Amino acid sequence: MKTFSLILTVCMLPAVSLAENWPQWRGPNGNSVSNETGIPVEWSKTKNVAWRLELPGSAGATPVVWEDQIFLTSAEGDDLVLMSVSTSGKELWKKKVATGNQDARSGEGNSASASPTTDGKHVWCFFGTGDLACYTVDGEEVWAYNVQEKYGRFSIQFGMTSTPILYKGDLYLQLIHGEMREDYTVGKVIKLDSKTGKEIWAVDRPSNATFECKHSYASPFVYDDGKQSFLVTHGADFTGGYSLEDGTELWRFEGLNGPSKYNPGKLDPTFRFVSSPGVVDGSIIIPTAKRGPTIALKVSDALSGNATEKEQVVRWAMDKTPDVSIPIVHEGLVYFFRKDGRVFCVDLKTGEELYYERTHTSQHRSTPIVVDGHLIFCAKDGFCTVLKTGRKFEIVAENEMSEPITASPVVSNGVLYLRTYEALYAIKAEK
Repeated sequence: MKTFSLILTVCMLPAVSLAENWPQWRGPNGNSVSNETGIPVEWSKTKNVAWRLELPGSAGATPVVWEDQIFLTSAEGDDLVLMSVSTSGKELWKKKVATGNQDARSGEGNSASASPTTDGKHVWCFFGTGDLACYTVDGEEVWAYNVQEKYGRFSIQFGMTSTPILYKGDLYLQLIHGEMREDYTVGKVIKLDSKTGKEIWAVDRPSNATFECKHSYASPFVYDDGKQSFLVTHGADFTGGYSLEDGTELWRFEGLNGPSKYNPGKLDPTFRFVSSPGVVDGSIIIPTAKRGPTIALKVSDALSGNATEKEQVVRWAMDKTPDVSIPIVHEGLVYFFRKDGRVFCVDLKTGEELYYERTHTSQHRSTPIVVDGHLIFCAKDGFCTVLKTGRKFEIVAENEMSEPITASPVVSNGVLYLRTYEALYAIKAEK
């Protein structure tokens, strides 16, 4: 398989590097894969814990790390804050960005669910209130405004959680939502100058989705294989690719909700997307929701216009999907994690299912990561499973944290960071 070169950030790190920054939600290369080694596979609230820092409140936002600074967002009562923590576990600064925090799903989520991103000079954050802001890494505000005031009031059942992404100095957002009724909806795809917050372009994203299908909790990404690059958004019953230059829709793949060729069931009015697509050079792995399908698209010249009926763009399809966690592509395999703890693995080229097994039986809301030949997968109840990567299912370790976790694990500079609802943990092998 070719060297993975998909980019989601302005920071490109060599694939051979063993010490990496983790500048945005899905890691340095946007694929939830770390190149680091020496990360412990066993830990607890006390074992292999370098430090633990109490947080001001709960959130599902994943921390980001640049050299000796960690950035994360959190609720603090009614306030929504951006904070910086040193890699030694000391709070450096905390800024109130917005007020009006709202819990969702009985406290399972809140308005601090989108993850921040950084380029080492600035850090950007977005909250479910619509407040979008840029700060220096020293905590000085550069710009801030509320996107609802410019692009319209959000109408989304469990709050706006989509994470903006940074690519070559520009910030990209998808705002996919709408009133829960039978009429159709128009979302927005937006490109901003990250230094000023000024709009470069904003385009409509029309769809035929109705009711709750209008709502997307997925996040956009930039596909870049060195030959071509485009923005990918996911929600409202379809996945679409957009020109980075002017926002023109380059392609779309529909038929994800039923009844269709790939989803023969009835139209589901609650078919909202939470998981984002998985990516690797030459392929985009499209998850859906609930009992819907997963479709692996080939990235080629044929992927243009309405590609729904173009069989040559479909590498394979199967009749099950993750509902929350993102598919992880690594060394020719695709790993899927269902919210009930089941995990399955397929061959990237053929779609052949290699295993379908159960891990810890509990709600799983975070996306796993790959590091040093292992998959780390955390449940909402704080139980973390470590699997061996490869074509055979093997549990390496099971670690109990006893604190709720919905943020994804992070690895940077030899440390595994776990964000619970109560604290930030630094996990490092004891000497």
